[in-house]
Amino acid sequence: MGAHPDRRLLAALQKELEQLEKRERRLERYAEKQEPPEWKKALETKVPEKVRVSLEKAFCKAFSVVFQHGNTLIEKTYDKEELQKDHEIQAYAVELKGNRRELRRMRKAAGAADLRNMALATVEGAGLGLLGIGLPDIVIFIGMLMKGVYEAALHYGFDYDSPQERLFILKMMEASLSRGEERIRADREVDAMCAAIPEPEEAKSLLKAQMDRTAEVFAMDMLLLKFIQGLPVVGLLGGAGNPVYYRRIMKYVQIRYHKRYLLGMIAKQNTNRIEK
Repeated sequence: MGAHPDRRLLAALQKELEQLEKRERRLERYAEKQEPPEWKKALETKVPEKVRVSLEKAFCKAFSVVFQHGNTLIEKTYDKEELQKDHEIQAYAVELKGNRRELRRMRKAAGAADLRNMALATVEGAGLGLLGIGLPDIVIFIGMLMKGVYEAALHYGFDYDSPQERLFILKMMEASLSRGEERIRADREVDAMCAAIPEPEEAKSLLKAQMDRTAEVFAMDMLLLKFIQGLPVVGLLGGAGNPVYYRRIMKYVQIRYHKRYLLGMIAKQNTNRIEK
């Protein structure tokens, strides 16, 4: 006789989580090795301090603008209800069949959207870079990045328009570009939120400070690229960095949403077994 459907599903979820955690560890090791090259460090020292401060403010403003006014525009670029229905169908198939094939289908669907968005980030960054547009590009880049994050959230069955979900998004973004001890700290905070999302009031109280931290990390890591992007023609080099950063951030985001979904499903299955 075959395994009981509930046990089969739980085993599939746990196996998928094990494989995902291996990918997590590879990503962490890669991040640890990725030290900025010496030439980049040397050039960054020549960027005026007021440029760094302006860049940090620009990122903070971009997050605020997108959260407060940009969701309606972003949602015009995809069918939110359709993505939610797709997830419901895929989640039902996962529970019905209880195998990893359906879990892989969910992951592939989320990854396919990323490829399309990365192509758009390439065109946008190169075009504005060629014109020497640096700081105004930040709002557009953050908007495109949020589009990718929102679509990933919907593919795994999560909404994004609440204080706690915005906090989770900002924490993921901070962690994706952090290094060393700061990366370890941010990873732990994201892991904690994957297991248990905070209450809305707690999230509201933490949101502004988290937005500032995420903006600071983005500004420090993207400083040279955005400074160069403000220069005509040579700015093409700065704009070309947009898809690189998009891929780096979204790889982290995809893994974390996938993990959060798996942890939620495992908890649900364990609760069902206890109640039975």
